[in-house]
Amino acid sequence: MSAVAMLAAAAGAAEGQTAGQPRTVHTQDLPPVSLNGWTATALEVSYAPGAVSQAHRHSGFVLGYVLEGEIRFAIDNREPAIYRTGQMFYEPPGALHTTASNASAVAPARFLAIIVAEKGAPLTLAQ
Repeated sequence: MSAVAMLAAAAGAAEGQTAGQPRTVHTQDLPPVSLNGWTATALEVSYAPGAVSQAHRHSGFVLGYVLEGEIRFAIDNREPAIYRTGQMFYEPPGALHTTASNASAVAPARFLAIIVAEKGAPLTLAQ
């Protein structure tokens, strides 16, 4: 047995549990694109209570997953939505992210942003 397999077996025995069934959190249709020369980057974004980001765009697709708290989010001047822990959101490339903030004045918020963009392109463009 390899060292990796032994560590995995030991970790499973130590936990005394098996993995649960995966559940779909979010499904998003994407336009037809070639991803040759593109890269995926995962960023953890943290907001202090009441924190707000300036309007910006991303050069690629963004899938966001809320890790903690509540995020207020809107693109292209649409009505803001609030995404809570365990929820996901999507931004198409080049959309103007008009609202990005912590929806709470007392609790922190964090989300994971996975940005898929052309290699070498800036991930975020200030407006």
